[in-house]
Amino acid sequence: MKISQQHFTEGKWKANSQSEGFNHSLCQLVYMFGAGAIVTLPEVFAHIRAQYPQANIVSCSTSGEIMDDGVFDDTVSVMAIQFDHTQVRCAKMNVTKGANSFETGKALMQELEGDDLVTVFVISEGSFSNGSELVNGLNINNHKKIPITGGMAGDADRFQKTQVGLNDIPSEGNVVAIGFYGKRLQIGHSSFGGWDEFGRERIITRSDKNVLYELDGSNALDLYKEYLGPYVNELPGSALYFPLSMRIGESSKSLVRTILAINEEDKSMTFAGNLPEGSKVRLMKANFDRIINGSSIAAKHALKDEGYKNAPQLAILISCVGRKLILQERTYEEVKAARDIFGPQTAITGFYSYGELSPFNQDSNCELHNQTMTITTFSEI
Repeated sequence: MKISQQHFTEGKWKANSQSEGFNHSLCQLVYMFGAGAIVTLPEVFAHIRAQYPQANIVSCSTSGEIMDDGVFDDTVSVMAIQFDHTQVRCAKMNVTKGANSFETGKALMQELEGDDLVTVFVISEGSFSNGSELVNGLNINNHKKIPITGGMAGDADRFQKTQVGLNDIPSEGNVVAIGFYGKRLQIGHSSFGGWDEFGRERIITRSDKNVLYELDGSNALDLYKEYLGPYVNELPGSALYFPLSMRIGESSKSLVRTILAINEEDKSMTFAGNLPEGSKVRLMKANFDRIINGSSIAAKHALKDEGYKNAPQLAILISCVGRKLILQERTYEEVKAARDIFGPQTAITGFYSYGELSPFNQDSNCELHNQTMTITTFSEI
């Protein structure tokens, strides 16, 4: 595997790093992550297409760009990959607000199916699709239980529209899945939050997919407000500081769910993922040091689970916009924490997202996460 990185910032392209022997004409895959107003410029796409004529170019809008151990805004980060022993295939579907996210996930996995498929990386629009339903569709056609990871595109802190592209200028409503094929590709993955849970565990007694109405038979919004104290006057923005952890059934693993909107009329809360009835939830609050350390833990787990003897060649970091809004000027620290684990030889790219996709561990289904640092590592052996 050979890698080339470049960065579009302040209106200029800057070369970042390039592996010895990298051949632009043999590059199979390019990731292009950037601010929505910039990554959708025709001249930006044209510049990358001219440099990598044979590559699949996968792009999306972000809530911040990650390159090496830095975090940037209003830029475009580009990572081009030339595999030596791995094949790449991509699939794209466009969804609308009324589309079925579950069927989208099913169709994408079916299109990529192959005997030597070893992993799938997904970048979804992040404005209106149901991430939980998308993941459920991906999982139902994942017959070999290969790892599925990725994230949902961002729009800074505006939450208005997101864009995703495959071999074209990024546009709204797209979901792109990348299939990797070959026996010599080693994959690591992990997702970790670092938030503190508090308050007693409650049971979801009424919900409709990602809309929550009742906890323990009582109105969910009123109960939630009791915990917020002075932050209640800052809703819905302050909800980023107080997500929910959720356990389904008897599982010991918790998913994090972020509140996207509240409805004072029916006293409901809309989340960035499904909350099935009967699940158990607890309130969470930010702990700055633990959130930053969560990135280090995710990096360690990505290495440990796949048994890396050497540093991975590539790591894609996808972190939630909520973490960035909370950490603010300390945001770079969570990226540096991952860099400290991987070392200087690992090429790092990524973005801040509206949702993260990753299994909990090996041989488990993909899940939608919120408020986590999710890491996918790649190495050819």
